[in-house]
Amino acid sequence: MPDVAFAVPGDLNAPTGGYAYDRRIIAELTRLGWNVRLLALPGDFPEPSEASVAATLKTFADVPPAVPILVDGLAFGAMPAEALREAERTFTALVHHPLGLETGLTVERSRQLLVTEKAALTQAAAIIVTSRATAEILAADFGAASERITVAVPGVERSARAAGSSSGNPPRLLAVGSLIPRKGYDVLVEALRQTGDLPWTCRIAGAADRAPETANQITRQIEEAGLGGRITLVGALSDQEIADEYVSADIFVLASHFEGYGMVFTEALARGLPIVACAGGATAQTVPADAGILVGPGDATGFSLALRRLLTDPKERRRLADAAWAHASGLPTWQEAALRVSKVLETLS
Repeated sequence: MPDVAFAVPGDLNAPTGGYAYDRRIIAELTRLGWNVRLLALPGDFPEPSEASVAATLKTFADVPPAVPILVDGLAFGAMPAEALREAERTFTALVHHPLGLETGLTVERSRQLLVTEKAALTQAAAIIVTSRATAEILAADFGAASERITVAVPGVERSARAAGSSSGNPPRLLAVGSLIPRKGYDVLVEALRQTGDLPWTCRIAGAADRAPETANQITRQIEEAGLGGRITLVGALSDQEIADEYVSADIFVLASHFEGYGMVFTEALARGLPIVACAGGATAQTVPADAGILVGPGDATGFSLALRRLLTDPKERRRLADAAWAHASGLPTWQEAALRVSKVLETLS
C-alpha cells in the first residue's frame, strides 16, 4: 500500500468547499489503496506566524523523504519558498484558487500573496488544481509550466431532483457559501432589493464566523433594505441539512466575485436547479450556458434583471432547470477526481 502525506491547515471539517474537496479526496485515495497520513497544520494560514511556519517545517521533516506530501494551497502558497526548498521533500501543491485573488484584501497584501505563492509553486514537483480556469491562471500569471499542472475537477453525487417550494408559496432562492467578501453577498442582497416587487424568499446557508465584519455588514444591509422577513441567514449547516435546502429550492443564486471552481454550482446542477451567478474565475466553465444566467462580477443590477427573468417566466425557469438536470448526468464522480490525483502521486512515489 503506497504512502502519501496530506497536509491541511486548520479544521479539516470546516464547512467550506476547499475542505470538502480535501475530505473527499482523502476518502477516495484511501479506497484506491493509498495509506493517507493526515498532517494537521496550524490554522492561521494564509497569514502564518513565524512559529506556524516553523511548526509546519517540523511536520514536513517528520515525513520520510520517499513519501510524497500533498499540501493544501491555503498553506503551501503562503510558505516561504526558501523554507520549502530546504525541507528537501517532494511536494504536490493543491491549489483551490490563488490566495492573492481573495476579495477584500488590500492591494499591497494581494500583491504580497501573489509573489509569495508564485515563488512557493516553484518548489512543487507537481501542482493539482480544481479547474481549467485556475490552471490557465497559474500558467499565465505564475509561470507554472503546464506539464506540471493537473486538473482534478471536484466530483459530485447525483441526487434527487429538487422539488422546489410548496404549492402556493413564492419561489425559493438558495445561496450556499461562507459569509466572506469573495462570495459577494452584498451584491446579492442589493440585487434582491431591486427585485423586491416580485414574490420570492431567499435562504443563505453559510458560516458567519470566517469574516465576522462581513457577516455583520450583510445582516445590516438586509435589515436596511427591509428584507429581514424575506432573506434568512441559516448559518453553517451539515451535509444533510444543505441537501434538504437544495431539495426545497427553485433557483440557486450566488454572486461570487471569484471562484476557483464552485462546487456548490455542480451541487445545484445535480438537483436540477437553474442558476443565477456572477462570471468570476471558473464560474463560466462550471455553469453551462443553457442552465444558468451569468452576469459580470459586482453587477447587482444585471443580477436583478437575470432573477427577474426567471421569476416572471416559469417556462424559462423550467427550461434552464431541465438543462441543469441533463448536464448533471455527465459531471465527474469523486472517484474520477481521486484517480487523477492518484496518478500524479504515483509518478512521485
